Amino acid sequence: MLALCGLGVATRGALTQVMPRRFTIAQQRQIQSWEIGRRWRKLPETAIFPGSVAYQLPAQALDGGASLALTAQRLGIGPPAGCTRGADPAAAKVLARYGCATVLRATYVDSTGSMLVTVGVAVLPSIPAATAAGNRLAKERPEDATGSVAPVPVAGTLAAGFSAAQRQLSWATHAGLYVIMATAGYADGRPPEHVAADSYLFSEMINLAQGLGDTVSGVLGKAPPVPTCPGAPGC
Repeated sequence: MLALCGLGVATRGALTQVMPRRFTIAQQRQIQSWEIGRRWRKLPETAIFPGSVAYQLPAQALDGGASLALTAQRLGIGPPAGCTRGADPAAAKVLARYGCATVLRATYVDSTGSMLVTVGVAVLPSIPAATAAGNRLAKERPEDATGSVAPVPVAGTLAAGFSAAQRQLSWATHAGLYVIMATAGYADGRPPEHVAADSYLFSEMINLAQGLGDTVSGVLGKAPPVPTCPGAPGC
C-alpha cells in the first residue's frame, strides 16, 4: 500500500513537470502591465499618433439631428521631451511628483484648418502613478488651459507659431502607465478668450481634443490578450 501511494505521488509529480505551466491571475496581470508599459518604446511614433483621426461633433452642438463625423490631420510629431519641457509648469510639477520619465507629443489640425491641438503622452512608472497623476490633471473646467501638455509648433504648417499663448482649453485622462493630455487653440494665433461662452465653438474644440486623446489612449492603453504558457515544461 505504501509503495502504491509512493508511486502515485511520484507519477503526479512527473505529470506536473511535463504539463505546460499555468500563470496565476497575478502573473497574468503583471505580464499585461509589462506589455502595456513597453508600448511607447516598441510602437512607431506614427502608430501612437496616427496620420488622421476621426472624431464626432455631438448632435446637441448642432441644435439636434445627427452627430457630425469629422477628421483631424497630423501636422507633425515632436521629439521626445523631458517632463519639464513637454508640459507646462503646473502639469510638470504633478507629473514629476509621480515619477514621469518622458513626454511624447504631436500636433493636429481640425477639418476646417481653424483649430490646433497638441496631444501628449506622459510615461509614468506604474498604473497607480498614472491614475493618480491623470486624475490630478483631469479638468473640471477645460477652459482652464494651464496644467497640460506644452504645444508643439510645426514649421511650414498652420501650427508654425503654436504656443502656450494661444491655448484655449485643455483635457487629460490616463490609460495604463500613461497620462494622456491635449491642449487646443485657434490656428490664427488669437490669444485666449472665453471660448466656453460660445457653446458650438467650445463643443467643437473640446471634442477635437478628446477625440485625439481617446485615440492615443486606445493605442497605448488597450488591454493585451490574456497571456498563456503553451508548450513544453517551464514555458
